[in-house]
Amino acid sequence: MDHILSIVLLTPMAGLLVLLFIPSSNARAIKLWANIISFVGFLVSLPLAFQFDSGKDFQFVEKADWIPLLGASYHLGIDGLSMLLVMLTTLIGFIAVLSSWNAIHERLKEYYAFFLILQTGMLGVFMSLDFLLFFVFWESVLIPMYFIIALWGGQRRGYASIKFMIYTLAGSVLMFLGIIYLFTQHYSQFGAPSFDIAELMRTQIPAGAQWWVFWAFFVGFAVKVPMFPFHTWLPDAHTEAPTAGSLILASVLLKMGTYGFLRFSIPLLPDAAKDKKIILIVSLLSIIGIVYGALASLMQKDWKKLVAYSSVSHLGFCTLGIFALNPAGISGSILQQINHGISTGMLFLIVGVVYERRHTREISEYGGLMKVMPIFTIVFGLAMLSSMGMPPLNGFIGEITILYGAYLASFNWAFWGAVGIALGAAYLLWLFQRTMLGEVKEKNSLLKDLSWREIAVFAPLALWAFWIGLNPQPYFKVLDRSVAQIVERVHPGYYAEKHLPNPLEQNGPRAALR
Repeated sequence: MDHILSIVLLTPMAGLLVLLFIPSSNARAIKLWANIISFVGFLVSLPLAFQFDSGKDFQFVEKADWIPLLGASYHLGIDGLSMLLVMLTTLIGFIAVLSSWNAIHERLKEYYAFFLILQTGMLGVFMSLDFLLFFVFWESVLIPMYFIIALWGGQRRGYASIKFMIYTLAGSVLMFLGIIYLFTQHYSQFGAPSFDIAELMRTQIPAGAQWWVFWAFFVGFAVKVPMFPFHTWLPDAHTEAPTAGSLILASVLLKMGTYGFLRFSIPLLPDAAKDKKIILIVSLLSIIGIVYGALASLMQKDWKKLVAYSSVSHLGFCTLGIFALNPAGISGSILQQINHGISTGMLFLIVGVVYERRHTREISEYGGLMKVMPIFTIVFGLAMLSSMGMPPLNGFIGEITILYGAYLASFNWAFWGAVGIALGAAYLLWLFQRTMLGEVKEKNSLLKDLSWREIAVFAPLALWAFWIGLNPQPYFKVLDRSVAQIVERVHPGYYAEKHLPNPLEQNGPRAALR
């Protein structure tokens, strides 16, 4: 199919056009159409997975002139890295809309419209092979996410939404300055304007300039991850956002930051990326985020805020794996990004279920839910085990691969990563114990267990968690070439030096945990 990426990208916008003509008074029709179009959005993305060739680089490529004067183009394409993130986005987008059926009662048309716009923006980020086009999509996600928090959030939604905007816009300004510098350097060297990523990679940038551009990109991407100390907007945004907003924020939006490091910071600025001072700073911030996020989770009394701080810890593992700059660390990081979208997405949905029934997120208000909500308890237990990295679930594969990559880079990295895993198990088990076990409080004695719609919301994520945990090899195979491109860009000859089969030179089986 020649234009499958455009079809996937624009399906939510096509659905939005129809949504605008549905009367606002017809709430059921609005809900049905939003669910249908989000499910269709997932279905049309499936050929990307089925037709993807792990032996090739960018695939399904589309290119057309956009702003010829600036050399900017409508240039789309995906490799293994972006394919997995696109599939995560379309599935989570559908689940987010489905989970909103009973949660939202006011301004339904606007609510679903913002989610469809958000879906297009996120997909565009992962598909763009033109840096200016990428930046347009990057910025486009801010407006719908701002309104989702500001209009349908909790009591402090105004504060949380403005804080979200200020942090992300400040990071974006610095990132854009870095983009402009790369553009001008390319123009001065080749005499032709271009924002094409492949063209920009040909640009020779002095080591000193790379250093400054790297930090400009770093702030933009680190805020989005978010890395310590840029994380303070995240707990507020998660806590105040509606359940579907928290789900999409944790499962997809945060991955835009880690994707930026992998797609732009490291390949475009390889000398800076392997600079020992930069690696020391980034690894230190990642480790602080891992431990701090876990300790902060242990201190929380609000169920949702606990899960929010756990994201700071989990994404710290992802950035640590990225800057190990070896195949195991980077592969583990990418897979763990998918895992985080699955497990933390389930945890936020779980909080949404109990909040819809009790309208409180105070952990002390619960206890003994296993006796009245047995199916819910099983799902919560599964999400908890997935998040803490227990085999045979997905989290184990990502964490053990990252730890191996971290160990190859530094024993201290692996040690503090292991500490973070232990702390993660502590806060998740303690949360489960306080909410699911013990005596049932009178207020909770009549709570209803999961409905069929709610089971349908959790089912795809639970199945995906087992699939990755039991059979991760296809995922590593999909990532092989993308990871090798990054590693060889920073360390040319890495595979030959380590006597490892190079995925860029062959299509043979992957050596386990390179």
